[in-house]
Amino acid sequence: MFSRVKNLLAGPKPPSPPGTPDTSTAAREKKPEDKENEAKNVGMSKGEPGKEGQEMPPPEPRPVVINQYSDEQLLAIVKKMRERTVYYKEKVLDQYASSPEITPPVTPLLGKDRYARVMEERTRQAEEDRIVKEEADKKKKEEQEQKKKEADQKKKETEEQKKEEMAALALEQQKEKKKLAEVVVASVVASVDAVLRPLEEAMDSVLGHTIDPFTDRVYIAWLSLVTLAFNYNIWFSTARLCFPYHTAEAIPYWFLLDSLADLVYLMDCLLFQPRRQFVMGGDVIKDRLLTKKNYRNTERFKTDMMCLIPFDLLYMQFGFKSIFRANRLLKADTFFEFSDRLESLMTKAYIWRVIRTIGYLLFMLHLNACFYYVASDYQGIGQTKWVYSGKGSAYLRCYYHAVRSLINIGGLSEPQTVFEITFQMLNFFIGVFVFSSLIGQMRDVIGAATTGQTYFRTSMDNTVSYMVNNHIPALVQNRIRTWYTYTWDAQGMLDESELLDKMPLVMRTAIAVDINLATFQKIALFQGCDQQMLLDMLLRLKSIIYLPGDFVVKKGDIGKEMYIIKSGAVQVVGGPDNSIVFVTLKAGCVFGEISLLQSSKDGGNRRTANVKAHGFVNLFVLEKKDLFDILVHYPESQKVLARKGKKLMKAKGPAAKIEEQKKTGLALFAPKPPTPKLLRAFGGNFNKLLKLKNAAS
Repeated sequence: MFSRVKNLLAGPKPPSPPGTPDTSTAAREKKPEDKENEAKNVGMSKGEPGKEGQEMPPPEPRPVVINQYSDEQLLAIVKKMRERTVYYKEKVLDQYASSPEITPPVTPLLGKDRYARVMEERTRQAEEDRIVKEEADKKKKEEQEQKKKEADQKKKETEEQKKEEMAALALEQQKEKKKLAEVVVASVVASVDAVLRPLEEAMDSVLGHTIDPFTDRVYIAWLSLVTLAFNYNIWFSTARLCFPYHTAEAIPYWFLLDSLADLVYLMDCLLFQPRRQFVMGGDVIKDRLLTKKNYRNTERFKTDMMCLIPFDLLYMQFGFKSIFRANRLLKADTFFEFSDRLESLMTKAYIWRVIRTIGYLLFMLHLNACFYYVASDYQGIGQTKWVYSGKGSAYLRCYYHAVRSLINIGGLSEPQTVFEITFQMLNFFIGVFVFSSLIGQMRDVIGAATTGQTYFRTSMDNTVSYMVNNHIPALVQNRIRTWYTYTWDAQGMLDESELLDKMPLVMRTAIAVDINLATFQKIALFQGCDQQMLLDMLLRLKSIIYLPGDFVVKKGDIGKEMYIIKSGAVQVVGGPDNSIVFVTLKAGCVFGEISLLQSSKDGGNRRTANVKAHGFVNLFVLEKKDLFDILVHYPESQKVLARKGKKLMKAKGPAAKIEEQKKTGLALFAPKPPTPKLLRAFGGNFNKLLKLKNAAS
């Protein structure tokens, strides 16, 4: 068997030399008779009897097959190798023999130009086919994406629709519940209002129909009472919670005080807060029904209701414990409101700020004393040197320890256990933080309280330094120091305009009207003028302080101002050394008004008398420039002032001066009689001749 395989693998034999008969070709060209003889021989080899009846020898037995699969594979290989041998023999004999593959078509020969055009056409066609394919793929992909997007959108819309339906259903249910709750609340509120209406009507005579929460003194006094009740709850509830003060003898007194504090809370919620006015759209709402409705819609009403929840009823189940009054501490907004209202009313608000800061400090010490007692009770009272010993007043002893601990005074007993050490370290850390904050706040309060005084001292020191550097006489320096001191003591500032300029025009006008309008209306020169012009003049007034003996105006000076006496008095003086006092003008009087309307052509704007300050005088000054700026807008009033100015000038002319001098005793003799006409004519001609002679010479 292996010899057969070797013969198969031997490969094709080399071709025989020429002249040698080709056995393979001869074998292919056998005659039909030879084929028949071979068939007969084959049949004889298979055991068929011959013609002569003789039997052929039996065929050789086939080799033993050990593995059927291996045998089949070897037979297949043998078959393939035989086929390949035959093919190679044919290839060796005829090198032009065709292969079993299909012969490709013959490519015609093309010229170079035609071949280039054909290749270009093929390239273009391939590119077009590629583009068409890409567009088709892109379109198909877009269609798929569009379908997917539409499906997702439809799914999303369906989900959203379901959610909207569920939300609408939930909202409708919520509205129904809310509506039912509103109906219940409205019925309860209506019942409460019906019960309280007689009490509210009885309190109208005391409190008024509504309350202005910013200016009503009764409301602010009531806030002080509510603040007192709040402080009772926040101080004593914590103390009773930590210290053993709920004894059988003290419980009735605690219960009475708790009831009084709750009664104050209840009255504030029912009688005062519903009356508070509020602003809506710029209008102050004073309707009782609207103020009550507004209060019940605010967060403050909810907080007040939470404060009034009677958790005290749990006393019956758990015993008398102040922890059930913890909701009363939610009334803290009333304390801060009272603080703001009190600051707006006090002249020196920094006093209340200092008191409030000290209160914060004392309350922090109070809390620390409570914690110290709880820690001592946890460790065991009197068990170590650090805890409370149990002797004396527990609160005072613990408060004393809290003061020394938080302020870090020292001299305390050393803590023994880990708990005591941790507690004391927290005390020190909290004490440093709290006291640094309180000291900073106290510094800010005191700094804000003395800001004006600091500004005054700085201004005065700078002025004194300037005078010393320029060698100003001591008398002038003393007068300037006096002016600074009196000005600051009299009005609390050096220049009132700095304060008034920060106010809106309406507020400045209201202040000016309250101070000077009545005085302006009494001035004869301004009677009959436009009322609005008087208001504009009031806004142009400036405050000036004069020292005793200062001349406000001097005779012969150009008159550019008019003066109104705010406080003090001035004297009109004359004679030698201005020792004669003609008249004394006091607060509310006006002088210098005529010079405002007279021009300098005829000398009418010259001062006709000396006016000197008698003591310290505070004057309001109106300058001529400001008056003319105002009269531009009021032509009718300008005409009225011009006519009145002329009349006053005539009334205060030479004849009027003589009459005034007679009244004051200055004119002891009658005026000199006029010169006769004849003598006047002669004297006049003689004077003319003298002038002509002098001119000729």
